Amino acid sequence: MSRSNGAATALVHPPHMTFFRALRSELIRMRTSPLVAVHLACAVAAGAACGVYFAFAPWDPAQGADAYAQFLGALMPLMAGIVCGLAFDAERAAGGLANLVGAPSKRSALAAKVTALYLAGAATLAIAVGLFAAILAGAGRNGLGAAAYVWCAVGLALGSAPLYILASWLALRFGRNAAIGVGAVGLLLAFFSIGGLAHGLMTGELTGAYPNILGLIPLTWTARLGSLGVENGIVSCGATGQLSNYLASAAAQVHAQTLFTGGLCLMLAAAAFAVLIMWFGRFEEHGIRA
Repeated sequence: MSRSNGAATALVHPPHMTFFRALRSELIRMRTSPLVAVHLACAVAAGAACGVYFAFAPWDPAQGADAYAQFLGALMPLMAGIVCGLAFDAERAAGGLANLVGAPSKRSALAAKVTALYLAGAATLAIAVGLFAAILAGAGRNGLGAAAYVWCAVGLALGSAPLYILASWLALRFGRNAAIGVGAVGLLLAFFSIGGLAHGLMTGELTGAYPNILGLIPLTWTARLGSLGVENGIVSCGATGQLSNYLASAAAQVHAQTLFTGGLCLMLAAAAFAVLIMWFGRFEEHGIRA
């Protein structure tokens, strides 16, 4: 009798699912995913190739670090689109998103999924920045303190948060190709928001802090915030070269842009994440394909 009552109770009260349990499960599942190897390969390739280049190129190493941060940040809209698109595509192939929509708490399951993907991206950026800085330091070409690279990685990670939320929604609602397509557009917008690829490296300007209407678009924030992390280091330690006569007037602008863009990014990411989770509570799969 007690056994049948226990079974009935289990049916009425399904196992409790918390966000942290779901996140732990996602991280365990991710360890066997090829995405881990892809993330690591991208981080090592970017950090090693760009680090070696700027270790021996005639460019000012501080400007080189700024250009590298902008390069990483501009790639992130596309990277987030690819990663989220493939991840949710794999969930569909494994059973029509059953691991998410069939979980005891759909919202906790999705929140954990998006968070796990985001943490993988943030870790990739940290490795890429750390390896780049280590190579420059080993070559005696590190024109910035360690704090600048830490803030660069923090800025890149912060700016990436809205990208993963947007890419997850696009992948769920419209499929993989929509997430990747919007990410490709974001890559172009990010480069235009800083004047183009390596524009600051060529001109000696701190382009991450340059006022630009495109800087209000969330797809550009990763490039700008990563760059601003480096540029705060530049104006703090007084880098030399082409920037020497530019620093005094640029410092206030760099700090203001950092606070403005960073604050805007935090608020939007928190609001967008809440909206995404609430929306998924009513989500039903309708056979969406790539």
